[in-house]
Amino acid sequence: MTIMSQWRILAAAIALVVIPAVSAMAEDGRRVSITGEISDTWCTISGLMFAKGTAHHQCAIWCALGGIPVSIRDGKGDLYLILRIGDDEDSAANPRIAKIATHEVSVDGELLERDGVKYLLVDKIADDKGVITMTHEEYGIQPFGN
Repeated sequence: MTIMSQWRILAAAIALVVIPAVSAMAEDGRRVSITGEISDTWCTISGLMFAKGTAHHQCAIWCALGGIPVSIRDGKGDLYLILRIGDDEDSAANPRIAKIATHEVSVDGELLERDGVKYLLVDKIADDKGVITMTHEEYGIQPFGN
């Protein structure tokens, strides 16, 4: 079994647990506006691929389409795990999320917090500045950049 197949199975298992819990959590969510970079959580948390900007763009797309959960990282470094954008039914391997990988966006939505994890139900993307302008020259060769 390939690594990507294993990650897809893991992402599907996470979705089976997390998505039903979202409806129960939605009652106590609060409205927020978040600005930051869209990035896959695997590279962001593990530090394996450095996971910033254009130097990480293609990897972020592969991870998102492979089912790795996607987050917004704000200017302080806080991560918000995106569970849904708009009325999309798909959360894992969502092509809409992959299309905005490494973009700097501002979103409006509902923030849910459980056990130190910040989940975000995005109602709308208020602003999309596109791919942020970090390069290999500025941030190192990927993978294993810094």
